[in-house]
Amino acid sequence: MNVLQRVEHWGDAHHPAWIDALRIMLGIVLFLKGVSFIGDTEHLYSLVGDRDFGLTPVILVHYVAFVHLVGGLLIAIGCLTRLAALLQLPILLGAVFFVNISRGFSTLNSELWLSIIVLFLLIMFVVIGSGKFSVDEYMRRHDH
Repeated sequence: MNVLQRVEHWGDAHHPAWIDALRIMLGIVLFLKGVSFIGDTEHLYSLVGDRDFGLTPVILVHYVAFVHLVGGLLIAIGCLTRLAALLQLPILLGAVFFVNISRGFSTLNSELWLSIIVLFLLIMFVVIGSGKFSVDEYMRRHDH
């Protein structure tokens, strides 16, 4: 059994039901953040970088919005949770270490603290998976 299978087995065995509610809330928050990014792309461009750098900021803006929308929805319903959370990690690492840290570690910087909490939760769901109340579990039980 390789390391990935052992981590997946441990995560499946140690998953209380209240964590499913936390996973659903996290997915909804990420989905709504994606909706807000689509509604205000200028703000997202200001976070990612100037458009004068060529195609890179355009690709990053579309990646961030798409992964938050689709990944948030997948995390909320518990479908491909580990993959969806893994795809969110680069975005949240960038948010914590490049975007929000520049504003300082004050208690008034709520975006930084929200980003740190979401980053921690994403790492947690990469390890423990989707849980009992999820599409993944339904598919596992009804595998023919």
